Amino acid sequence: MTAPIVPVRASYNDVVDAFAWLIPEAFNIGVACSDAQPAADTAVIEFDPAGQHRSHTFGALADSSSRLANALLGLGLETGDRVAILLPQSFAAAVAHLGIYKASLVALPLSPLFGPEALQHRLADSGARAIVVSGDLVDTVAAIAGALDIVVIAHGDDPVGAHRHLADLLAAASGSCPPQTTTAESAAFVIYTSGTTGAPKGALHAHRSLFGHLPGFELSHSYFPQPGDAFWTPADWAWIGGLMDALLPTLYLGRPIVAGPRARFDPELAVRIIVETGVRNVFIPPTALRLMKAAGVLLPPGTLRTAMSGGEALGADTLEWAHASLGVTIAEIYGQTEANYLVGNAPDLWDVRPGSMGRPYPGHTVAVLDEQGERLAPGEVGEIGLLTPDPVAFLGYWNADEATAQKFTGAWLRTGDLATCDDDGYLWFKGRADDLIISSGYRISPVEIEQCLSRHPAVATVAVVGVPDALRGQLVKAFVVPIGVGDATLAKELQDFVRRQLAAYEFPREIEFVHELPLTVTGKIRRGALRS
Repeated sequence: MTAPIVPVRASYNDVVDAFAWLIPEAFNIGVACSDAQPAADTAVIEFDPAGQHRSHTFGALADSSSRLANALLGLGLETGDRVAILLPQSFAAAVAHLGIYKASLVALPLSPLFGPEALQHRLADSGARAIVVSGDLVDTVAAIAGALDIVVIAHGDDPVGAHRHLADLLAAASGSCPPQTTTAESAAFVIYTSGTTGAPKGALHAHRSLFGHLPGFELSHSYFPQPGDAFWTPADWAWIGGLMDALLPTLYLGRPIVAGPRARFDPELAVRIIVETGVRNVFIPPTALRLMKAAGVLLPPGTLRTAMSGGEALGADTLEWAHASLGVTIAEIYGQTEANYLVGNAPDLWDVRPGSMGRPYPGHTVAVLDEQGERLAPGEVGEIGLLTPDPVAFLGYWNADEATAQKFTGAWLRTGDLATCDDDGYLWFKGRADDLIISSGYRISPVEIEQCLSRHPAVATVAVVGVPDALRGQLVKAFVVPIGVGDATLAKELQDFVRRQLAAYEFPREIEFVHELPLTVTGKIRRGALRS
């Protein structure tokens, strides 16, 4: 199960020509990432700031995830039911994911950064039947779960005390893996992605998605796994990047993943995590790398073997700094929630060109398209598209057939990102085809923030855009027509309102009060005029 799926030490063209997908008809991520691994090997290392790091074996992961699978089935959940996970990086989070997959259920990863409004929409829209939640967040979800008839399974200290407890369920359940009913095409997880129109949509992925991520993962990390490899990312496992660019590929390939504390990114703490737990491979988003650069941190020579980054362009200066201070060549990668890890770099296979997104990884046919879905010539600006079928492509948006259809032109899945392609097949990012904001690697819907702010009694109307920022790539900025006086006090109140209702990374860092908003003749907001 852990052999590399790409030829070693070959040219780019040789690898692409020789590649073929080998995906079994019957496949289950939970079994492949635990029971199929050597039981005595380390699977998860939980970092403790006090230095008391705790290691868990694949055997323990297999046993606990099977117990959870049986417990969930014992609660009456049936194939395809959605189970939410609201946990920080931890052994429990890994258990929750694999247990849900083993039970033929669908995981709904949720970020601990989400406020009640964001949680309400995702839990209600997905029709979640249960949620596994850390004790400190039970109060946040209790009322929502009660109204939606969702079973709450608390992990750790539970301040409410009226819910089922994960430890009790695991202790009472069987450790035998339940019979598998999933195929590679069966639904495995749904991750909500911020669109530019309407509420966030759930991108539903199959068990085969793991295979679709492996070529990029193995190559961007120099033929991962190698002896001694151990992986860490500060990215939340609730995101497609943290889940499919780190947690699941690492476990599937038989190496340990480090679970770090849930906190604001701290460059010095990042160095401690890497050094103290023996991390050799990392996925660090661009904003975090820039924070490390600004803090002047260094790693002892030879600490890291590989490093990958994605979400926004790094720039030559950050690449040069990483090579000098971290001792690695950063492999930039590109993807999105609907189709991830499509394009990127492989330092052992082709040269990294600063500013480029890299080349399509083997197995993925990626092209720059015009509006009709035809390939454009090198140098022409168009939309990045993925030719389907492809195992990394999503099954569709949850309960949104029309939105799913709009994502495709024929067999091409359209990303909404604009780029050019040069004569050597390198892609160069040119911007978004829509109004999505990309800040610190998060993909943020302006519409969701506008809808939130519009519910504040002091807001008459509002428009949200992304504005350039040297650290985060873009900042969220809100133009607000106030009811009454718009001042610094109201601006702070509106920022806190969004932070509480949505997520900390979505609040508008800049608010400008205006008398009116620029509109088209049909009454739509002219966001382009606001950005300029």
